[in-house]
Amino acid sequence: MTNRFIYYGHSSLGLEIGGLKLLVDPFFTGNPKAKVGASELKADYILVTHGHGDHIGDTVEIARRNKSTVVAIPEILQYLESKGIKGHPLQLGGGYHFAFGYLKMTLALHSSPLPGGGYGGNPAGFLLTTLEGQKIYMAGDTGLFYDMKLIGEEGISLAALPIGDNYTMGPDDALRAVKLIQPKVVVPIHYNTFDLIRQDVGAWKRRVEAETSAKVVVLNPGETFSLEF
Repeated sequence: MTNRFIYYGHSSLGLEIGGLKLLVDPFFTGNPKAKVGASELKADYILVTHGHGDHIGDTVEIARRNKSTVVAIPEILQYLESKGIKGHPLQLGGGYHFAFGYLKMTLALHSSPLPGGGYGGNPAGFLLTTLEGQKIYMAGDTGLFYDMKLIGEEGISLAALPIGDNYTMGPDDALRAVKLIQPKVVVPIHYNTFDLIRQDVGAWKRRVEAETSAKVVVLNPGETFSLEF
C-alpha cells in the first residue's frame, strides 16, 4: 500500500498511511487557498502544532464529525476536551507508537495562543516514522534553529518547511534549514496564502536544488505526493 502526502494549502497537510487518514493543522474555513471545505474531510487522527487560528482551524468540527483522535500538546488538548474532543497528549521531545507509526513532538520557535487568547502551551512540530521506516518531518510554524541538525540526523525522507517569512522562516533561513536537515524531499508550506507571506516558490526551489541534494516538490492545494523513497 502506497502512503500519500497531501497539501491542502497554507500549512494544512494530509497523510494517508496504512489505510489511516491523518490531518495536520486543518485550516479550511477562511483559508483562501483551500480547494475543499472542512465538511468534506475525513480523519482518523488530527495533529495540531499550535493554537493559532490558521492551524487549530477546523479541528473541532472535523474531529466531532469523524470521532478523530487529536494529538497535541496538553494545553491545547485541555481546550479541545472542553469542547468534547478526545485526544492524546504529547510533550516536546516525547513520542508515542500509534497505529500509523511512531510520532515524536519536536521544537518550534513561535507562539501558541488559543482562540480567544488562552494559553496554548509551547508550539511544536512533528517527526513521524512510518511503519515502513519513512521519516517525515512537519516543522509547523517556526524560525530557524540549529537543533534542526539533530532532527536531520534521523535520516529525513520528507520535510515540510515554512518559507513565507514574517511569521516563520523566510526563503533564506528555510534554505539553511534544508542544509541542516538534509532531507531527500522538501515540500514548501506556509507561503502565498496572504500578501504578508508571498514568495517566489519557483526561485526558492531552484536555489535549494542548486545548493543541496534535496529534491523540492512544489504542490498546489489539493495535490498529492506518493511517499516512495
